[in-house]
Amino acid sequence: MRRLQDVIGRRLALMAGLLAMAAFPAWAQTPSASKTVSFSHKDWALQCDNTRTCRAVGYQSESGDSDPVSMLLTRKAGPDEPVEVQLQVYAEKADPSRLQLRVGKFTLPALEGSSPKVPAAQVPRLIQELIKAEDAMVSAGKDLWTLSLAGANAVLLKMDEAQGRIGTAGALVRKGSKPESSVLPALPAPVIKGVKPVAARKGDAALVKPVLAAVGRDELEGQCTGGIPEASEMKLHRLTERKVLLEIPCAMGAYNFGSLLFIANDRPPYQPELQGDVDGEFDPAKGTVQSSMKGRGIGDCWWVREWVFDGKGFVLTGERGDSMCRGFPGGAWQLPVLVTQPQ
Repeated sequence: MRRLQDVIGRRLALMAGLLAMAAFPAWAQTPSASKTVSFSHKDWALQCDNTRTCRAVGYQSESGDSDPVSMLLTRKAGPDEPVEVQLQVYAEKADPSRLQLRVGKFTLPALEGSSPKVPAAQVPRLIQELIKAEDAMVSAGKDLWTLSLAGANAVLLKMDEAQGRIGTAGALVRKGSKPESSVLPALPAPVIKGVKPVAARKGDAALVKPVLAAVGRDELEGQCTGGIPEASEMKLHRLTERKVLLEIPCAMGAYNFGSLLFIANDRPPYQPELQGDVDGEFDPAKGTVQSSMKGRGIGDCWWVREWVFDGKGFVLTGERGDSMCRGFPGGAWQLPVLVTQPQ
């Protein structure tokens, strides 16, 4: 059961990391992120997913007194791709319908809504000012938000580097004469074929105890921080004609919880197999597992992963998270790390 201990240890370490790492995306350290690009500097961060689509985000200074404000720059990979820019603000007493943005000498006076997009024609000028100014001001009447630009240059340069744009006319920071054809192309999202579980059978619930016995309660002792739950708290789901899934609530943390998932035979020998880092609640109607963890108790940053049953085991189909814990209830943005396509 050494493998089980290692898995639980990694999950507990991840929970602790989510609580402690407010300045850098915890999900950037997960295995699926190894082929993507994650970077942060001061008040800005970058996440490029597995298709090479990059998203850069900036926030108010953590040491300042501004209410939460954020800017998101999104750019797909490939030649001549434009940059999309979106703003978001939050204040307990303010619900603005129109925002004004001022960056250096550039002003946009009439952006509709509390999370508006900057008109495409205005984006190039906006980016010119972003890389020169120290901060940006967003206002709605008497309400004022200060967007820090500390770290913006480094993050936008990293975006150019990740997409192979440095030295091209379309680079954001370090322009040059290289042709746009030299820019790295977009990568296709992997196609994942999910398999819906078969219908539950009468008597499936009675399999919890024998499957649990095959796992071995002694091996679980000390692995669940809140103690091993009673069998009545565990769930057993039918996957196929011969396979079932045992879901054991486990790894309780201050703000998060996890579960152990075992695929087993529905008759002796049960031979339960722990499903690696798959962790979360199973949806028997869809055959999916989703894990959602928050970095702080106020829920201003989240880390989410999703898996689907493919007939044999669970395949990671999505991973996303907020970049920094900066006061937005529910998080400001969900930045994809891994994207896939269903078949």
